This record gives sequence, structure tokens and C-alpha cells, in this order.
Amino acid sequence: MRSMYLVHNSGTGMLLKTLLITSLLGWAECQESQSMTPEERTVISDQIIEMFDHAYGSYMKYAYPADELMPLSCRGRVRGQEPNRGDIDDSLGKFSLTLIDTLDTLVVLNKLDEFEDAVKKTITDVRLDNDVVVSVFETNIRVLGGLLGAHVMADLLRQRGERMQWYRDELLHMAKELGHRLLPAFNTTSGLPYPKVNLRYGVLNPLSRTGTESDTCTACAGTMILEFAALSRLSGDSVFEEHARKALDVLWQRRQRGSDLVGTVINIHSEEWVRRDSGVGAGIDSYYEYLMKAYILLGDNVFLERFNIHYSAIMKYISQPPLLLNVHMHNPTVSVRSWMDSLLAFFPGLQAFTTEFRVHWGQHLLRPEFAESTYYLYKATGDPYYLRVGQSIVEKLNAYARVPCGFAAVQDVRTGRHEDRMDSFFLAEMFKYLYLLFTDKSQLPIDIDDYIFTTEAHLLPVSLSTTQTPCQGNNTESVPLSKEEDLFTHSCPSMETLFPNNPSFAKTIRDSYKYLTGVGRPFHPLPVREIELPLHDNGMEPVEFLRSMGISLTPLNEVFAGQTGSLKEHKGVYRVKLVAEVSHTTEEEEVLPHIVQLISPPFLGRTVFTAGPAKFGMDLTKQEHGVKGSIVKASPYTACEPIDSAVALKGHIALALRGDCMFAVKARWLQEAGAIGVIFIDHREGSNSEDTPLFQMVGDGDSTEDITVPLVFLFSREGAVLTAALEEHHNVDVLLLPKERQLGHDKTEKHVGMNIKFRLAEEGELEDGSTRGPTLEFVLEKQEVFLKEEEEPRGRQQQQQQQQQFCSKAAENDRTEPCSADSSQKDFNSRPDAKP
Repeated sequence: MRSMYLVHNSGTGMLLKTLLITSLLGWAECQESQSMTPEERTVISDQIIEMFDHAYGSYMKYAYPADELMPLSCRGRVRGQEPNRGDIDDSLGKFSLTLIDTLDTLVVLNKLDEFEDAVKKTITDVRLDNDVVVSVFETNIRVLGGLLGAHVMADLLRQRGERMQWYRDELLHMAKELGHRLLPAFNTTSGLPYPKVNLRYGVLNPLSRTGTESDTCTACAGTMILEFAALSRLSGDSVFEEHARKALDVLWQRRQRGSDLVGTVINIHSEEWVRRDSGVGAGIDSYYEYLMKAYILLGDNVFLERFNIHYSAIMKYISQPPLLLNVHMHNPTVSVRSWMDSLLAFFPGLQAFTTEFRVHWGQHLLRPEFAESTYYLYKATGDPYYLRVGQSIVEKLNAYARVPCGFAAVQDVRTGRHEDRMDSFFLAEMFKYLYLLFTDKSQLPIDIDDYIFTTEAHLLPVSLSTTQTPCQGNNTESVPLSKEEDLFTHSCPSMETLFPNNPSFAKTIRDSYKYLTGVGRPFHPLPVREIELPLHDNGMEPVEFLRSMGISLTPLNEVFAGQTGSLKEHKGVYRVKLVAEVSHTTEEEEVLPHIVQLISPPFLGRTVFTAGPAKFGMDLTKQEHGVKGSIVKASPYTACEPIDSAVALKGHIALALRGDCMFAVKARWLQEAGAIGVIFIDHREGSNSEDTPLFQMVGDGDSTEDITVPLVFLFSREGAVLTAALEEHHNVDVLLLPKERQLGHDKTEKHVGMNIKFRLAEEGELEDGSTRGPTLEFVLEKQEVFLKEEEEPRGRQQQQQQQQQFCSKAAENDRTEPCSADSSQKDFNSRPDAKP
């Protein structure tokens, strides 16, 4: 589990309980759980091996030595040679990431020949001194963890005397080298690490192109202890464990003492919280996981004590069954948001709630947390139901994610559209957990119970807890135990301690949610499979938040229109108290399209991109001529931190990539750097204005009155054309304005309604003018004609005077000759769309 992606369980009672519910998500459309025969398990296990061979073989054939495989393009993803995806690419360091991340998986799957060959390739081909800026967090859990796990496996095989006799701890030496290359990130006054580091130049070197960051997430700083401590104890160099412990100490000391909660983002210099929302999802998740696992791996009680205190706070404030919601760490009775993000893998939110919207998860990025949860649950309960869940995972992956060159992430599960990515963790975790689920321990080449899984599922021996720590002193602050010991005081905790004399408790939890997947009865899905979440409106746009997470929204009143009965008729529907007020709107707010028009040569206004507006910043509808300027690419491109290219950006319109932080945060940084406007470009590959509805960018919940520059949004396809134009011509001038004011576009003429009355006169009437009778009134408007019969008013002379005045006024407005009955009749008949 990675903080930047999804959440792992820590083996605790809370996570076990939530995982029990998790395992019923969309994968498990199976019937009542039945025992699975050994033959069936063997067939599925062989199928998993074949799927792994297809994925790993495709990487080695089409991508190696690149970091990752692009399964749709059948080539490797090399950083700098493919379009920048923002911070996602910070995991790529030109060090054959997928190969290293997969090494110990080869051993678990009993592919020992392939493992030995892969180790040789790693030793021979991989360099760790590349001039690349990488994520400290991702490099630690994927590469350092991968090297350590592979070294442990290689050393074990060598000791058995059957193979790897040539191995001389080369992987451990590489791990130590990488550890020293990560250490400069800890060169802060607080001890909290920088989020990024240059593998060759460190952080503070002028050539490093990093070191300007001031913030890091809690999980990023708190998910180092397993790998760094294992490196120290395997190598005998205490410096790594000391730095990781120091970072954990700071996070613990900076917790809110009243609630015992921590925030999501912290300043690495001042130790002040930047984001004070607290939860168990993105940005915090693996901090809690590593507190528990550090206790298991290192045998240090202080980590368990800290975990138990945090856990009690989580159950008191964050756990609002059936939800786990983010709260303010200083005022934990106030919820920050009333929906759960996709990173809460152990509690995806299956239940239905009374609220304004129904949400549909739209992506599957081959993330392994669901398979991991299923494995842990089967291991804890022995319930064969979870074997059926695992079987469903295998079938769905083969049916929907498999492509000729590997497995591709599903960008939209509704259409089946793929994304050209197969992340390294797919091989590191997915196949490892699935294979372990269906394989007996006796068939494994190692005793799996002798190891603990890191957040990336790399294997570290629990025997390290008996290894004398190389640290001269334990700098971890001791935690006084409460006089009133709760039931977590002397446990991991375990299910036996949590639920004594109740071995069937796990089954009772699962049974209460069976209706969601049809387990125990024929499966009859609702017209739309859903979860319903309460959304709050505090200046932020829930639709945009959820869209960025791969979620589409449908108003409930549309879904249930015409249905009889109520939600109460659906078994298991929960009615919960809304944790924030929902803003009700009677009409959908119209999004006024804006444009980005290229006006410099050779474009000269002929190239125009449809753009989305913002609800904050300069209102372009009130600017008669829009905003003109030349475009400059921001650095960093995501603009989530101080701008490096402020000199080049001043007085120009900035290009910035969407993602990693709120639009308002980016706008403030760019405005401070001197930009006169901002064009945000979508980071989702392939998005375009033709297939995706426009939306309005929204603020971050706080006042945005300080943002005064104009802001527009381009989808990925249009943004790619714009950036390509900039790279080719270097100086590109654009005009930002509402679409209706597009330069060189003829304004729509305003049609003036004209009432012309025709009276059917009897023979001879026109001579004496004395007869009154019915009249036909023709109302001429754009593309439509109405006929209305009415009595002629008294005073025909007065009517003729009014008609003459109206015609004169209409003629003046249209700048035509004064109208008459004859001329109007002629004009009317000449209109192509006129119908009597």
C-alpha cells in the first residue's frame, strides 16, 4: 500500500473489520460461498502463474531496461521521452523500476531460475546515480524495499546451498548505495525529509533541480522506518534507522495533544501543519501501517503504544460507521468532508446513504489493495468465501485488463477504455497476493510466516526484531500508558482479544452486507450499482473533486424518477446523519464556454481551443477584449510549490498541469510569480472537449478573492496541441476570452420581433372603410411563426396610427425602410423558413 495510491491494512482489529466489508466490492458477484477443492485451487494458481508470465514477459520483451511497460504501445516508458504526467513520473528514476519491484515476487511464485537471472541483470545493468529527481517515498518503498527483499531471498537460497552460490551481497550493497543517495532528503532542521531528491546531486546542490519544496505528507515522512531500519540492521550502519526514527518522532510530537490526531501535510522546516484534516486515507494511511509493522519487525514497544493511542483517537473521532471520515485534527467533532477517497482501500464505502448524489467509481488502475485485503481476510478467517472473491479478481483481470502486451489499466470501466500504463506495483503486489491466496504454505519455496510485508509487499524477515539494534540509544519518545488500559494495550491487536468466545464474528459482519453482491441468493443488481455519499458545499465543487478520482455523478432525483417506493425498501440501506449541509440548487448551473485563441503567426486566430472557466479569479465575461499574452510553461509544471521560472513567467500567461493540489493553490503560486493569466491543462491522457463536458474550476474552500488573474482549463488533447505549438514556435501569443466574443467571429445578429396585422376585408370594404371584423395577426420571430385570431379593436384609425409607429420603430432598429402591409407581406413570403 502506498500513500500516494491506496491504503494497506496493518493487521489490526480496526483494519481487519473494515477489510471484512471491503472484500464485497464490485469484484464479488458470486453466489453463496462454497468450499473450493484442492484441484480448483490448483487450476486457479496455475492461471495466476500464466498471467504473471504474460505481464512479466511483456515487460522484459518490450520495455526492459525502461522503468515501466506501456502495454498499449508495446514499449517502455522512459522518463523524458514520453509526455510528462506530473508527480506520477517521480517514481521513475531510470533504474529498471519494474524489474527491481518484481524480484521477490519471482521467488514467491517459485520462479527461481528467473529470479537468479533477474538478480544478475539488476547487478549488471542498473545504475543508481542517474541525474533524475525522484520521489523519496516511492523510491524507498519500491526500489530500496525491492532490493532489500531480493537480497533476503538471495541470501536464503544461498544458505540452502542449492543455488545463488555466486551471490556476494551485491543487492545489499546496492541498497546501501541507494540509502545514502536518499539521505540528503533528511538534511532539514526538523528531521522530516524533503519529498524529492536528485539521485546524483542530492537536494541542496545547485544542479539538483529540487530542494525548494517546503511541505510533505504525513505518510511520506512516516513510511520510511521499515526499509531504513532493515537496511541498518542488515548492513550494520545505524544512520538510516536513526533518520527514520527521528522523522517518526517529529510526527508524534506534532500530533494534536487533545485529540491525538495528526494532519495530512506538514512543513518540513517549521514543523507546522499545512493541512490539518485528519483521516486514514491519502496522505496519512501508511504512517499508521508502519507504526504497527515497525513494532512487529523491530520489537520496539513504543511503536505499538503510539499506534494504540492513534487507533483509539481514530475510533473515537474518524470512525463514523459505516464511514471513516476526515475531521479537523484540532476540532475532531467537525468533519472536513463527507465522502471517502479511493485510497481507503480497506473501506471503499459500499453502503448507501441519504444524500444528494450517487457516485460511480470509473477507474481501475490495476491497484492491488483489494487482492491484498482478500488474502489477509482469508488468512485470518479461513472462510472459503474469499477464495471465490479471489477467483473473481482473476477472471475480471483477464477479461477486462489483459491486452496483447501485458495488462493495461482501465481508464473508464463503463466503456472499457484502457490507459497506456502498467505500474510496477502490479507485478510486485497483485500476483504475489493472488498466488498466496490459492497456494498452500507447503508448496511455497519459503515459510511466508517468517516475513512481514512492507507497504509495497516486499518481504522483510521478522527475525530482525531479535537483531541487536545498531542505534546507540533509542531516541523515540516514551509514551506513558493510560491508567485505564483498553483492550488494545497488550495486543497487535488480534481477533481473539477483540472478540473473545465469538469465532463467528467475521462471518456476521460479512453476512450483513451480502445483499450488495447477491451472495446467498440470485444476484439481482439495481438498475445502477451505487454508493451514495453526502457532499458538502463550502465553495468547492464536489463534481470536479470526484471526476478527478474517476467518478461520475448522477442526481438521485433523476435516477429514481418514476420509481415507486422509497430507498427504505432496499435491504441494507443506511440512513445516517449528514455531517455537513448540502446545498440544494433547483437548476443546473450553466457553464459558459471560454476559448484559448492563438493569434500570433502562423496561427493568426485560426486555431481556437474550447476551454472551461473558473468560479474565481478575473471574470473574463466582464473584459471587453479578453486578456492577451504570450504563453510560458511553469516550472514546476504542476505549480503546487514556489515557481522556479518566476523571471521568465512575469508578464506572461502560464501553462500549468492539473493535479497534486487545488486549482486555487496553483493560481496563487503563479500569480505571485507575476503571471497575468493561467491555462490549466488536464493531466489525464486522451481527455478532450468533444467527449468530456466542460466544468467550472472551483476554489479550495477558503476565500479566493486574492486571486485576480484569469483562469481557464484545457483538456489533455487540446493542451498537447498548445504545448507542441510552444515548443515549435517558442513565442506564441494567445487570447483568453468567452467563446461568444471570439476574435474574427461574426456576432450573432439580434432579430427584432415584428408584429404585422392583416385584416381580411370584405368586397368593397376598403372603399368605404366602415366594416369591422376579425383579423389575423402574424408574429414574425426567428424560425417560427404564430397565428393568432382576435377581434379588431375599436378605433381603426387609432390602430393604424399605432401600427405605423411600430413599423417605423422596427424599421429604425433594423435600419430598413418603413414597413407597410404590402412590403411586409413580400418580406414574409420571401423568408425560407416562413410557414403560414
